[in-house]
Amino acid sequence: MRHALAGQAATGGKKLTPPPNGRIPAAFLISEGAVVIDYSGPWEVFQDTTVPTAADSVPGFELYTVAESTQPVTVSGGMKVIPNYTFENVPAPKVIVIPAQQGNDAMLDWIRKAAGPADLTMSVCTGAFLLAKTGLLAGKAATTHHGSYGNFAMTFRDIQLKRGFRFVEAGNHLATAGGLTSGIDLALRVVERYYGRFVAERTAFYMEYQGTGWMDSTGASNAVYAAKPKSDGLSDPVCGMPVSAGAALKSTYKGTTYRFCSEGCKNQFERSPADYVSDK
Repeated sequence: MRHALAGQAATGGKKLTPPPNGRIPAAFLISEGAVVIDYSGPWEVFQDTTVPTAADSVPGFELYTVAESTQPVTVSGGMKVIPNYTFENVPAPKVIVIPAQQGNDAMLDWIRKAAGPADLTMSVCTGAFLLAKTGLLAGKAATTHHGSYGNFAMTFRDIQLKRGFRFVEAGNHLATAGGLTSGIDLALRVVERYYGRFVAERTAFYMEYQGTGWMDSTGASNAVYAAKPKSDGLSDPVCGMPVSAGAALKSTYKGTTYRFCSEGCKNQFERSPADYVSDK
């Protein structure tokens, strides 16, 4: 039976069309180090989404995990996850969720193939790096965790990094969320795009989720992260993470010494210091 509210388009965005019967299949990519909240936040949103019909309310999504194999995967904090499917036998998804994780070439290949017929491919946090590596974001806008803005901008120069956004919709079929809890907001936005504002609000209410960032695609709700980190020697000029005045990793540029949280950030800075330091 067709969902009663399926015809209500999401305000300010392009509507996604749910199937006339059944649930929307959503695949969650899992590999070593996957960050739990990056996938469990959207998972909770989608599993709690119920859609009114003429007779009753029905689940809006069919959820499953997919990985290179069905061997247990160790995710953040040591949790073990047994994937439902492999890349070889996974049902075709309409929504693909890419959390922050290690990933590999097999995963990137699968994303490239599966994203075409899918309605939406979305990343959460630094899962944006994996999505960017597929080439699908080339020439488009994206966001990621605020601590990775500098690295992302330098690594993917053909992608417009948007700082301070809970999520960024790049056309109708790609979206990226900021860090960690931002994935909840993007998932609620996806619910709205499929089923309308009423269903999304009801889902958020059921979850006792009081954040409203999912209603705002302008970036205002995450504006606190929009400013570039101050290059004052007490914060890493690349990622913005705090560092101590005695940090061993340091580099001098135009007479000022900058300190770093990791060798990677130091190397990134030294390749092009002017990209991270204001001359004012």
